[in-house]
Amino acid sequence: MALRIEDYALIGDCKSAALVGRDGSIDWLCWPRFDSPACFAALLGTPENGRWLIAPAETPRAVRRRYRPGTLVLETEFETATGRAAVIDFMPPERCGNLVRIVRGRSGRVDFRTEFVVRFNYGATVPWVSRRDDDGALDAIAGPERAVLRTPAALRGEELKTVGEFTLEANESLPFVLCYGPSFEAPPPGIDAFDALERTEDFWRKWSDRCPDVGPWTGAVKRSLITLKALTYAPTGGMVAAATTSLPERLGGVRNWDYRYCWLRDATFTLLAFMHLGFYEEARAWRDWLVRAVAGSPSQIQIMYGVGGERWLPELIVDWLPGYEKSAPVRTGNAAYQQLQLDVYGEIADAFFQAFKGGMEPHPRAPELRPVALDYLATAWRQPDEGIWEVRGGPQHFVHSKVMAWVAFDRAANDGQSSPESAARWRTVADEIHAEVCARGFDRDIGSFVQAYGSKLLDASLLLIPIVGFLPAQDPRVVGTLRAVEDRLLIGGEFVLRYETEHTGDGLPPGEGAFLACSFWLIDNYILQGRHADARKLFDRLLARCNDVGLLAEEIDPATGRMLGNFPQAYSHVGLINAALSLSRESGPVEERAEPPESVVAPA
Repeated sequence: MALRIEDYALIGDCKSAALVGRDGSIDWLCWPRFDSPACFAALLGTPENGRWLIAPAETPRAVRRRYRPGTLVLETEFETATGRAAVIDFMPPERCGNLVRIVRGRSGRVDFRTEFVVRFNYGATVPWVSRRDDDGALDAIAGPERAVLRTPAALRGEELKTVGEFTLEANESLPFVLCYGPSFEAPPPGIDAFDALERTEDFWRKWSDRCPDVGPWTGAVKRSLITLKALTYAPTGGMVAAATTSLPERLGGVRNWDYRYCWLRDATFTLLAFMHLGFYEEARAWRDWLVRAVAGSPSQIQIMYGVGGERWLPELIVDWLPGYEKSAPVRTGNAAYQQLQLDVYGEIADAFFQAFKGGMEPHPRAPELRPVALDYLATAWRQPDEGIWEVRGGPQHFVHSKVMAWVAFDRAANDGQSSPESAARWRTVADEIHAEVCARGFDRDIGSFVQAYGSKLLDASLLLIPIVGFLPAQDPRVVGTLRAVEDRLLIGGEFVLRYETEHTGDGLPPGEGAFLACSFWLIDNYILQGRHADARKLFDRLLARCNDVGLLAEEIDPATGRMLGNFPQAYSHVGLINAALSLSRESGPVEERAEPPESVVAPA
């Protein structure tokens, strides 16, 4: 039986990442990058598709796990009838790719077993495994890829697997080091596991110790901050949305997408989270990645890119993997990169605007990028698009997309960096968009903004209207929209659905979990409306949904409480950080982003 999504924990080296289960099995690992083909793919298949198990030989009485404070070093402690022992898992954030596992006896004696099954190319390719003459390491090679396993443990081959048994007593330790490299080069050099542990702990603690006090939520914020750092590709500064692909938004369903890419619409909330916590180096790296990624023709700006800024992300089906709990298909790549989603232009503009407000020096290319992008958007905003949720049922005039187009022109008119003539031009376009949205995107019968022009449907993205400053939170239309979202999209007072999938015509079968970022947007709305008790209550409930090591997936199943979607999800953790900051400070990220613009607000 598959582990629940929440039974996994993340380890990583700021270039790639692995998921470690409560059972001691690493079931997902992509090397050398987040978006590389997995060499352990049991998460989306079976153990035969690759995994690395280190666990007690007998079923443990109890399993406890934690991250070492301030780090991404995971400890999983197993208690058996004869003793206690821990498996310590980490990936040193260094140039070479290494995954280290140290098994350490705590009390008594514990018998362990290990099963090492490496399968390149998403679990499809069985490598040739041999033992090296010089150091006795196991060398697994297939095509261009190589994985080398070094350990003093006695291992043997058995039915295309590498297995072994060993016993540890109190204070004894046994290291395992797996490294990755090209098969056509010399094997990567070995490292000392215990020295690597010290270096890795030191790296993470020095970095995370800079996190300021956030009241009672400091621990949760720091864990989310470390998670965001772990999902950042250090060589470029790009941040992936999640470490996985194809974890389903509904068990057994087809809403299974590859999230190992960088989405532009995450930019502003991510920048605000980093800047408000004082991590300007990471904020600047993300901003600079953004500028490089969108360089070129404005009409060719995409909603997402690869971690290096790659544009071609073809969507393919991995048909030999059955999917997590039979949720097929398993996809790599993401066809949404070809969609028109107008909101990303507003996101780019707001990211630059908020960075400038936060004291970051303007990027030298930003003044060149803005006018050509706005010239394009001045016409393009009138088109229908696929919207924030990347629907596959055809373009519509989504209200959120129009609001974010307004954001692009509003920020350009107000940031003080445009000439008076340009600022006046951008203000004219912003006012035109504003008037149209208020006229065509607001339904007076239901007293709410709606998902798309002419629709009667609700959409959680409407919660962003006051957050981006399109209308004040106290405006009757915003109050009515919040009330309508609470009535129709809020489940159990805790979970906000993205939209009504049964009626939207998004090109997919209906049904999915509740998108956690939307619940954090609801908290932001409560804060802006002065409903602080409601905001605090909802935030505490969402915090309780973190798994035992403080991680959140993309979605939660409101009926069962199980996590759904890709994991861990950067946007969920960004939402947690910003909500905690806004709750703990007189002025936090949500108040800062929602500052009223210097524009004329159309009458209600």
